[in-house]
Formats: sequence, C-alpha cells, structure tokens
Amino acid sequence: MAWFGKITFGYLGLIFGGPLGAIAGAALGHHLVDKRTSITNYQGFTEQETPLKHQEKAQAAYFISIFSILGKLAKIDGVVSREELLVVENFIRGMNISSKERKFAKEIFLQAKDSSYTIEDFAIQFYQMNRHEPAILHSFLDVLFQVAAADGVFHPAEETALKKIKDIFRVSDQQFNNVKARYFKDVDRYYRTLNCSPDSPNEEIKKNYRKLVKDFHPDTIISKGLPEEFIHFATKRFQEIQGAYETVKKERGF
Repeated sequence: MAWFGKITFGYLGLIFGGPLGAIAGAALGHHLVDKRTSITNYQGFTEQETPLKHQEKAQAAYFISIFSILGKLAKIDGVVSREELLVVENFIRGMNISSKERKFAKEIFLQAKDSSYTIEDFAIQFYQMNRHEPAILHSFLDVLFQVAAADGVFHPAEETALKKIKDIFRVSDQQFNNVKARYFKDVDRYYRTLNCSPDSPNEEIKKNYRKLVKDFHPDTIISKGLPEEFIHFATKRFQEIQGAYETVKKERGF
C-alpha cells in the first residue's frame, strides 16, 4: 500500500473527515505511524507529508472502510466472539501487506467496533466517495460477504446489516442475491423443510423438528407396514429433515 507510507498522525482524519477520518485518526494515534509535528505549510501538509494521489486516496478509503465495517459487523449481536476475531485475523493475514499495515488494519477494526458510529455511518461515507463507481461498491459488498461466510454461518443480524449496506450502495436485490448465492446456500429451503420460515421462533422450529422426526423415522414407517417405495422416500425425507435442522441450528446458535 503505497499510500500507507505517506500518512502521518491525524493526516487521514484531515483528508477524509467524518466517521472514517475519526477512526483512521484514532488508529494512527496508537503509534502505528510516526507522529510528526513539523510546521504545516500553506497547502495544509507538513514538510514531511506528501499529498495522496486520487488513486491512493481511494485505496486508503477502501481499506479504512472495510475494517471499520467489519468491526461493526463483528459486534452486530452485541459481543465479538473469538471465532469472529479469528475470521478477521485470517482475512488480514491473507492480505499481501506489511506487518505494520496489518497492525493498522487491526487497530481500525478495534477502534470502529467500540465507537459510537453505526455501520450505516461508515457505509454512507464510503458511498458518497464512490457513488459514481458501482464496480467498487459491488466489490466492497462482495468482500464483506467473503468475510461473513468464512465461519460457514450467515447470521440473521449479519444479513440485516448487509442488506442495509446494499440499500445505501443502491445495489439491486438481484445483484445482492447473486453475491449471496456465491457464498451461502439457500437457507430458506431448510426452513421450508421444517415447515417454518426464517421468522419462526426457536421453539417453533424445535417443535416442528420433533414432530417431523417422529413422523418420518424409518422405524415408525416400517411399523405401519407401508410399501417399500414409501419407506425409501421416508428415509430420504428423514435425512433431509435432520440436515435442515442441523443447518438452522448452527445458523441460530441454539
């Protein structure tokens, strides 16, 4: 990241302003980048600072926005789990950046998750900076899905948050669902298998599951003396019910 070597304490806060600038400035304040205090010249930069080029500024905004929003996503349910931290750490390790840049990414994540800013605040500012670049907005959403899918579970709170970002970015429902389909299976199908919907409470799901398991258990079907063809169908249905319940159970964490 060529732009990273040009920034100084408070510099990103000055050029971005708003939530992204505040988070970047706070992250830089943790001694990840040298604090230079030389006199500011008439262009608004210190003698040791070099103004970022347009492309570098766009790259910096993308970087800061990604880890700010990931911080908020991780805490979307009120607490950041060890698994969520591991997912983000693995994502950072997979980037071709220096150790100092990795520390900066982690600091942005930590500053953002505990800040008073909302996930919408970060998304709105990023959209304002890239509203004429739909490809950048789509790619940003794709990266968020990639990280959300890393633990194999698409939590309802994560989906709600990403849908809010989708609306802010003015991404169509079809485009959103296309990205989602690349990372997640059709979870609604598992709810339908259990005669439920994503809005059904946990107790209803458990109750329906117990009834379906009883109705389609191979021993139950055999005891009724039904034809072999139906026993085969019931066994397959029984396996689908168990698979659906395990998927929904994992997604909801009960």
